[in-house]
Amino acid sequence: MSLLHDRVLFIDGEAIILDKPAGLPVDAPRDGSLSLENHLSSLTFGFQRWPLPVHRLDRDTSGCLALARNPKAHKRFAAAFEAGTVAKRYVAVLDGVPAEESGTIELALKKISTQAQGWRMIPAKAGKTALTEWRKIAEKDGRSLIVFTPRTGRTHQIRTHALHGLGFGIVGDPVYGSGGEPMLLHSRFLSIPRGEKAPAEATAPLPESFAAAGFGQELLEQAGL
Repeated sequence: MSLLHDRVLFIDGEAIILDKPAGLPVDAPRDGSLSLENHLSSLTFGFQRWPLPVHRLDRDTSGCLALARNPKAHKRFAAAFEAGTVAKRYVAVLDGVPAEESGTIELALKKISTQAQGWRMIPAKAGKTALTEWRKIAEKDGRSLIVFTPRTGRTHQIRTHALHGLGFGIVGDPVYGSGGEPMLLHSRFLSIPRGEKAPAEATAPLPESFAAAGFGQELLEQAGL
């Protein structure tokens, strides 16, 4: 049985929402290591078709990942992501404490690539519009627990906005932070609208890595998240 079988948060005839573990890439890596694709055949739950991911989470990001169980649903869900009607909420631990309690980050993002550092996203006027709302939930030992609500869906949006919008990288981020430990970025909540039908939605519990850093799930529950 796939290790993902026990990580299904939501399932019906159209959708599955998984609690993706950190370290598992959605797309097959060039080095041939395991990815989500290696688990799809065990997530059919009686259907003949394999479910297919509707969106992406970075390899080191944990939490809610939506899969569509048929092509029509995949097309509709993908359109909802494209239209910005999907509700998403992430939590992260930053290597610092913002002075404000909440705010909005609006920094257009552009992809760059160098031989020394590989590719990354940077703020650029010529980039694609990116908007993220944020709120500080707790702080401890010079670090802070932040909830991010992205209003656009750019690559590495939260990771880039944390660094360039708030001035602090996410703990463990190997590209925009100091790396060296698990990256503390988690897709906490996902809700895909489906017209007259109830949305496909789920809330993913915080991984142990957050509690180990002093930011347990009870902090989110106290904040109503």
